[in-house]
Amino acid sequence: MGLNFKELVVKQEISIKELHGKVLAIDSMNLLYQFLTTIRGPDGSVLTDKNGHVTSHLIGLFSRTTSLMESGLKLVFVFDGKPPEIKAKTWEKRKSVKQEAFLKLKLAQEEDNLEEMKKFAARTSILTKEMVHDAKELIIALGLPIIQAPSEGEAQTAYMVKTGKAYASISQDYDNLIFGCPLLIRNLSLEGKRKKTGTLGYTIVKPEAIYLHEVLNHLDLNLDQLIILAILVGTDYNPGGVKGIGPKTGLKLLKEHKNNFQEIFRHIEWDKQYPDITWQEIFDTIKNIPTTDDYKLEWKPIDEKKLYHLLVEEHNFSAERVRSKLEKLREIKGTLAQKGLGSFF
Repeated sequence: MGLNFKELVVKQEISIKELHGKVLAIDSMNLLYQFLTTIRGPDGSVLTDKNGHVTSHLIGLFSRTTSLMESGLKLVFVFDGKPPEIKAKTWEKRKSVKQEAFLKLKLAQEEDNLEEMKKFAARTSILTKEMVHDAKELIIALGLPIIQAPSEGEAQTAYMVKTGKAYASISQDYDNLIFGCPLLIRNLSLEGKRKKTGTLGYTIVKPEAIYLHEVLNHLDLNLDQLIILAILVGTDYNPGGVKGIGPKTGLKLLKEHKNNFQEIFRHIEWDKQYPDITWQEIFDTIKNIPTTDDYKLEWKPIDEKKLYHLLVEEHNFSAERVRSKLEKLREIKGTLAQKGLGSFF
């Protein structure tokens, strides 16, 4: 979803070392889109193998995941299930945005404008079923558990943290918070820098921890009020939110009306902007999103043959690079096994 909560949340830097041995539930689709939009050529085109299959997401996934495994993090990948019915309108809007980006990309290509090509190409990113399948095959080959969420992946990761099955949820979006996630970690990377989407430049980033109770205390809100604030500024179920209502204005409305949500939405004339959906429908969807306990967290040995076949033979990765990564992981596994922590892999 990408809630516009950046100005509101309380965050603190956290080091990778602090996460050693912790179970981290990853919002997989969010991560794959991140790689797909940032790992591209100078003209903004996705990277592919010799057969034209997209590999941008696999390059990012392999590099990031193995690096975090080397640091002793216990990663769990959670994938989206069936989306809520009210999300259909969101997809329609995203489709129109991508179509507009395609037109602007074509114009940039005709003008040979690399900067514009890079920017608009990233906005046309589409994660196909084939890409998701390949990503899952890579994760399985690395011996890491996959959980299929019954609905939204970020809601499932939030539930896992709430129930103590995971230490934190990993995502770039703030949406996990409105699903009641006690701890969200953003920018989980060892590199200390990230490509700026749509540009050739980089920005320095550091992992940051966002604790739900700190956010609520800072804003003097409860979770229900935070969900209402999210609806006001825009969720995946009402993209763009209410016209003229940003995070600060939305917060002011909640301070004035407290838990009288009906009065808030009457005041902003919700029915005129969203005649086809009530704010209660969105609120209830977020509050009652399906989650599951039907999974097993199991970290298995790396299937080196499968990994090599998938990356090197099928997608033309550098054999030397893959072997080098595997060697490092063997060394780490040996060290951890000596300490009685061999189950990490």
